[in-house]
Amino acid sequence: MSSHSLVASTHKGLPIAQMRNVFNADDVERKLHQLQAKGGEREHETLITMYQRMIERGPERFAVKPSGVPDMEPLYDLLPNFGDVLDDVKRHVALSQDSRDSLEVTPILLLGPPGVGKTHFARQIADLLGTSMSLVPMSSMTAGWLLSGSSSQWKGSKPGRVFESLVEGQYANPVIVVDEIDKAAADAQYDPLGALYSLLEHDTAQSFVDEFADVAIDASQVIWITTANRESAIPDPILNRMNVFEIAPPSPEAARKIAAHLYRGIRNEHDWGQRFEQEPRDDVLDLLATQAPREMRRALVTAFGNARLANRYEMEPGDLPKVGGGKSRMGFLQ
Repeated sequence: MSSHSLVASTHKGLPIAQMRNVFNADDVERKLHQLQAKGGEREHETLITMYQRMIERGPERFAVKPSGVPDMEPLYDLLPNFGDVLDDVKRHVALSQDSRDSLEVTPILLLGPPGVGKTHFARQIADLLGTSMSLVPMSSMTAGWLLSGSSSQWKGSKPGRVFESLVEGQYANPVIVVDEIDKAAADAQYDPLGALYSLLEHDTAQSFVDEFADVAIDASQVIWITTANRESAIPDPILNRMNVFEIAPPSPEAARKIAAHLYRGIRNEHDWGQRFEQEPRDDVLDLLATQAPREMRRALVTAFGNARLANRYEMEPGDLPKVGGGKSRMGFLQ
């Protein structure tokens, strides 16, 4: 799988894009002709359509990297409990500068309790690097097939998320988040983590074969971020392929910073937000700091609405929902 032509931007902060082939078009054409020669167009309609789409779109995708080591101070403020991981990402970005080398990031495992912001971190990294993000929840019953696809001989089969991200997406180096890897139920007949043994190794990932598509794709540039609550439930061969970072819940002061950042973000995202005070009150921040980061945004949206119902443009502590104060939940705020 090849790469060529630096198609970059000269503006500092914008990503440099290098084109890279994520599959071999000749292999796809050969597979397509084989299926058509069998005369089973109806039986293999989905597979034939997919091959035709691959040929139509072509194999080239953007492999992006920042055009310089970006200013990451806002991320250190937003994600104060992820300092060590951010340091690691910054090192990889620095190594890729001033060369035609692609950005390579050693697979990352974020280990910590629920709600500390692990998935939010992954989204921020994808934004920082200028690429896309795809989430693969390993707690799903079909977790194994989500990664590697299921055989085209099975009814309802389809490609896996890795194939979709690379072939249907725009980027050769998307961020793929394998969420709750420790909850992947081991099955005697099928190991849901089996695909990761080759995907997390650079050399074998260059020719990863999706079960459905049955053609090799280059997944060697994928930026892997996995999350887990317990290290003990992850097989050693998987652990040994990743840099492991323990993510502690943010300190009270760090939690206040996160809450203030989220307040400003929600306010700036909406036209109605401009009517509200630029910064939240200290007593509001004190209450928000007692919640997990994943709960803060929902609490803030509720509080903005409650303040507006009270004909105010300043949020008060009473506007925030009570933590654990009842079972009633509004679905649109989930």
